[in-house]
Amino acid sequence: MKFCIITHVNHIKKEDQFYGYGPYVREMNIWLRYVDEVIIVAPIQTGAISEIDLPYSANKIDFKAVPAFELTSSKQIISSLFKLPKLIYQIFKAMQSADHIHLRCPGNMGLLGSIVQIAFPSKTKSAKYAGNWDPKSKQPWSYRLQKWIVSNTFLTRNMQVLVYGEWPNSSKNIKPFFTASYYKSEIVPLVPLEHALKIRFVFAGSLVVGKNPQYAIQLISQLKETFPTIHLDVYGEGILRQELEQMVVDLKLESHLILHGNQNADVLKHAYQSSHFVLLPSKSEGWPKVIAEGMFWGCIPIATPVSCVPTMLDHGTRGIVLEMDIKIDSAKISALLKEKVLFQKKREAAAAWSRTYTLDYFEAEIQQILKS
Repeated sequence: MKFCIITHVNHIKKEDQFYGYGPYVREMNIWLRYVDEVIIVAPIQTGAISEIDLPYSANKIDFKAVPAFELTSSKQIISSLFKLPKLIYQIFKAMQSADHIHLRCPGNMGLLGSIVQIAFPSKTKSAKYAGNWDPKSKQPWSYRLQKWIVSNTFLTRNMQVLVYGEWPNSSKNIKPFFTASYYKSEIVPLVPLEHALKIRFVFAGSLVVGKNPQYAIQLISQLKETFPTIHLDVYGEGILRQELEQMVVDLKLESHLILHGNQNADVLKHAYQSSHFVLLPSKSEGWPKVIAEGMFWGCIPIATPVSCVPTMLDHGTRGIVLEMDIKIDSAKISALLKEKVLFQKKREAAAAWSRTYTLDYFEAEIQQILKS
């Protein structure tokens, strides 16, 4: 099978290998175990490979480099118009030679891919929509457009669209899906955590406005008044790095918080295993992998009620749903820390739920999609 991936993920080439954002490449490597050849249509850039980048494991890769483009301003749209003919041509040619077309959405390349795939109604296709599928959520016009195209069964034929969560009135090609990070063989009993020592929180994600790391820091500042041993480990990089560093100084949190930057999956796994909570006050998510990963190792999730997060947390039964009010949210966390029996029940419930979504299960589902 010749498998074609259309993605907006930036790649770096080094010594005949192509590297990309680790969580994405790790997932795609599972898909690629069951194909013979792969065509990747994506942007490529120069620069150093970071801690979170990984290489594809496929042996036969035909990489079609395309220019990156943005559609968030009038100037960017006008600039992109000059790139579109070449972009569309390369996407069309790649799809034409493929047996299976796979779109990574949402994103600018996903938008173009969703349009071009209309020309191939008989080819087997899949789309992974990694963002928020909630029809009531506010999203950029380009996201709404690609959602409309891929869910329109007249325009989009022979495609399974993998989305996070179950939503009413979905078209017949929409398949509720999930993602995973660990194998069943990795499951071990939860390690007991003591409150008398450090009460550890983990935040993992890009340091950008959408992930709202400022709120995570504000929560820790509020909680340290009651719990002086509280500690937050922040993993990730982004444009807010300097602002967050200044917040740490202003709020006198130097002994309560560490900004670790980008780290690999093994470092994060160890952080989850030794932490009480995983914290993500994000403004928008699909299936927040950091929440599912933390839950797998017994971290109690604290997250905003976006996308399928309320289902992941069972509306608070196995976590804390943020209300984005510092006093209310810190009071919820404080109350739970004082109830050790309830804390343990939530911890066990979180792990039990997350451990049903293993890589073994994920891989079996991918095989079924490629066979259909």
